[in-house]
Amino acid sequence: MAAVIIFNIIVILISFYLVIISFMNIFPIWIALPLLLLSIFILINLINGRHRFKGFRTRRFY
Repeated sequence: MAAVIIFNIIVILISFYLVIISFMNIFPIWIALPLLLLSIFILINLINGRHRFKGFRTRRFY
């Protein structure tokens, strides 16, 4: 799991670099910004999904 998070942080840094390059009109911004936002979204989703509360186990006697 830690390797996936580290890989995602590397992807965020690369996409941030592409955004900086796209502000200089060297790389298209319409590719760089969605890539950055998608990689940030995936990282937040991975971090939040690890320790999710799955509910109490209750026995129901009907």
